[in-house]
Amino acid sequence: MSGIFNSSIGRKFAMALSAFFLMIFLLQHFAINILSVFSETAFNEASHFMGTFWAVQFILQPILIIGILFHFTMGIILELQNRKSRQIKYAKNNGAANSTWMSRNMIWTGLLIEAFLIVHMSNLWWHEMKVKYIDPQEPDPTRYYHELVEHFQSPVIVAIYVVAFVFLSLHLLHGFNSAFQSVGANNKYTKGLKAFSKVYAIGIPLGFIFIALFHHLAH
Repeated sequence: MSGIFNSSIGRKFAMALSAFFLMIFLLQHFAINILSVFSETAFNEASHFMGTFWAVQFILQPILIIGILFHFTMGIILELQNRKSRQIKYAKNNGAANSTWMSRNMIWTGLLIEAFLIVHMSNLWWHEMKVKYIDPQEPDPTRYYHELVEHFQSPVIVAIYVVAFVFLSLHLLHGFNSAFQSVGANNKYTKGLKAFSKVYAIGIPLGFIFIALFHHLAH
């Protein structure tokens, strides 16, 4: 296992796997949150299940936290390595002409997303930990919708969400394709994967922005 992390290819492969894991989680998270737009009951039921099922709480949730920390740590390591190699390449040609803005600024969009996650977890995840384990309260399977609506009443919170998901979209526009290339999916399916990645990279963040704006304006 340690040999994987000793090579640049191995680190990129591990980075790609963590990216796929986080993208699957993001899709699942969106699927639950979008229910709040259509059905208060369905959203409460899904949220209560995810918030009380033991496998989610004690297996998947720790794995998610580890996955987030691993992805961003590995991203910083790879960025530092890439910057060293670019110093030589940029002396010979114009690096900006051979790469997109997203690819050159992955580290910055990633750090901004990480900052958002800290704010997000301090507001919502920490509240869940407090309600369940620190200051236990009587379980209320109908509380999730009202807490979500209350959360999005603040224009500051909504603005933070909009900005964060715009940067997430920019991050995904390069990261999705990069992840597929790192695992060797750069064959005849490349064109289809690029199209799918654009739909995901733009559609999912836009969906989260819609949810925040919907609850802010509708209540």
